[in-house]
Amino acid sequence: MKRPALWLLFLAVAALAAGGYWWLHNRPAAGPYPGMGGDFTLKSARGPVSLSDFRGKVVALYFGYTSCPDVCPTSLGALAAALRGLTPEELAQVQPIFVSVDPERDTPEKLAEYARYFHPSLIGLTGPLPKLKEIAHRYGAYFRKAPVTGSLGYAVDHSSVIYLIDRRGVLVDMIQHSDSPQVIRARLRKVLGEA
Repeated sequence: MKRPALWLLFLAVAALAAGGYWWLHNRPAAGPYPGMGGDFTLKSARGPVSLSDFRGKVVALYFGYTSCPDVCPTSLGALAAALRGLTPEELAQVQPIFVSVDPERDTPEKLAEYARYFHPSLIGLTGPLPKLKEIAHRYGAYFRKAPVTGSLGYAVDHSSVIYLIDRRGVLVDMIQHSDSPQVIRARLRKVLGEA
């Protein structure tokens, strides 16, 4: 490939990345988001789990991985704190789901243990990498393997958003990982009240 063609390729990739970043940070504050989301089936420690299994509940969905050093624990900790602030009646109507984008290291059993650490109702799911990429793409999530020095060998760069799916299975809200448990709880209650 000639050098000018390489520059054009680089510029095209940079433009796509910038556009994706802009969309992620400038999308509407609340949905629904036509054409985004949808049903999926992945594997838990207890067997296959589908999003549609939770119709009638509000689902809080998060993509991450158990070896994540900071963003995932912070986001899941905030989600867990938000859930602990709900009434028992509200909590019974919410299903939190953690989807690992690192199937190489995150077995369903490891995910079950990791999820329990944050909240007893949090379910950990994973599946084949191509399927995870397809699901993440539908939700507007991003992840990619990144080599690092040290014993881990690689990290997974990923977006950090809590996706709220209403009782009908429609993606209706996206919460940034920097939001507080109070904000997450208020957004959950809003979706609970809309159904």
